Amino acid sequence: MAEESYVLIEDMAKHFAVSVSTARAWIRQGLVPALKIGAVYRFKISEVEEALRNIRGDEAVEEPVELGSQLVFDFNLDEDI
Repeated sequence: MAEESYVLIEDMAKHFAVSVSTARAWIRQGLVPALKIGAVYRFKISEVEEALRNIRGDEAVEEPVELGSQLVFDFNLDEDI
């Protein structure tokens, strides 16, 4: 079985249907694991997915809900992000 490769932030954001600025906010808030090489962040999709599922313990991330032209993930967080 081949090892999962790292992807750029643009690819990670596209995979989760969020903007790159949202992905950067996840990094700043320490919500997702990232490997920083120089000024470039890299991600393993499976690790990010696991981190997002575990934000609130055992609660899973909700499926995205379409609001107009935006996809919004409901993480059921008590605080604003």
